[in-house]
Amino acid sequence: MNDVTLSVKNLRKTIGRKEIIKGLNFELEKGEVFGFLGPNGAGKTTTIRMLTGLIKPTEGLISICGHDVRKDFTKAMQHLGCIVENPELYPFLSGWKNLVHFANMLPNVSEKDIKETVDFVGLDNRIHDKVKTYSLGMRQRLGIAQALLNRPQVLILDEPTNGLDPAGIREMREFIRNLAQSEGLSVLVSSHLLSEIQLLCDRVAIMKDGEIIRIDSVENLLTKQEKLVWRIDPLLKGKEVLERYTDVSIDRDYLITTYDKVKAAEWSTALIEEGVSIFEMNRKVPVLEELFLQLTGGESHD
Repeated sequence: MNDVTLSVKNLRKTIGRKEIIKGLNFELEKGEVFGFLGPNGAGKTTTIRMLTGLIKPTEGLISICGHDVRKDFTKAMQHLGCIVENPELYPFLSGWKNLVHFANMLPNVSEKDIKETVDFVGLDNRIHDKVKTYSLGMRQRLGIAQALLNRPQVLILDEPTNGLDPAGIREMREFIRNLAQSEGLSVLVSSHLLSEIQLLCDRVAIMKDGEIIRIDSVENLLTKQEKLVWRIDPLLKGKEVLERYTDVSIDRDYLITTYDKVKAAEWSTALIEEGVSIFEMNRKVPVLEELFLQLTGGESHD
């Protein structure tokens, strides 16, 4: 069974004479949460609009559950749910009437389907209240319920935690993880909160200037950037010794080297044999924000 639910190959978008998106390639697999990151102007929003059919690509293939978005748009969209920016809801209607309204636009969505979706997103106690009385987190949940009405295999969420307080962000994170793990959905999430992406996502794609410059699991992205921090004396003598084995930099009173679990013991022995005292050795794993700034050259992000 093919576990790839969304496939993007050589995706390009040209506006006027400027190429905005430059040959993107990535896939989403069943049950994973995939993070989509990029500085302002990287092309992240343009890409999401192409994935959801809001704008047409200049070139390339977008396939959702085996259906080409260009050649078989209706069938492809039947497998896709999305919230781009903020969920569009009618505040003067109840949550239930909002869902009924949207369900009427979709084929084969029964009242039972609506009820099950409401229960799943945890709005059963407030679903008959007017949306204008909902908190921001409840509106986000109702928007996701709307996106789930057609039982999609792929869910795209653009800034799902935008405006939420810390408790609401944590709740939304757990909710999205549950969608992927219990329902087997492929969830593509864009967010400016890199700490949340680190906690939420299985894999991450980082965009810059219309290209994906890195795509990997969050774990791999961070462990490949691990460092070893040394507090030793004398500092310069220690630097001289460690440079025989690895790259070394100085940060105030510390030396920073690459992290190598096996070779670290060898390096320690070499320092001691040269008369260098070791007071501390600390393994430092970077956060995603540090890696993001490093890869994108310190640009702001959206």
